[in-house]
Amino acid sequence: MIDVPPERFDELVAKALDSIPPEIGRMMDNLAVVVDHESPPGRLFGLYEGIPITERIDYGGMALPDKVTIFRQTLCASCESVEELVAQVRKTVLHEVAHHFGTSDERLDELGWA
Repeated sequence: MIDVPPERFDELVAKALDSIPPEIGRMMDNLAVVVDHESPPGRLFGLYEGIPITERIDYGGMALPDKVTIFRQTLCASCESVEELVAQVRKTVLHEVAHHFGTSDERLDELGWA
């Protein structure tokens, strides 16, 4: 287990988001990415809640944003080094953002991002 302060973890999440190629980042629509510093019980690293872009019909301007939550304590508990944590945070952020684009867990597993 490794622990990093909440502010440093937020930076890791921001860096992972910044690693998304600009042409893909521009297609992200109405998505909020937040960090849960406490984390729920279990082994969940991240969670996407919303309607994937590929399934949106009549998605009006008053719709609440889709939400990606990244769970700090769960991720920290699963890693033995800062380097491992950086890699797992990036993988988790990309995994959850991929759900925003309609990518299934099965496809993410095929790509090595599950």
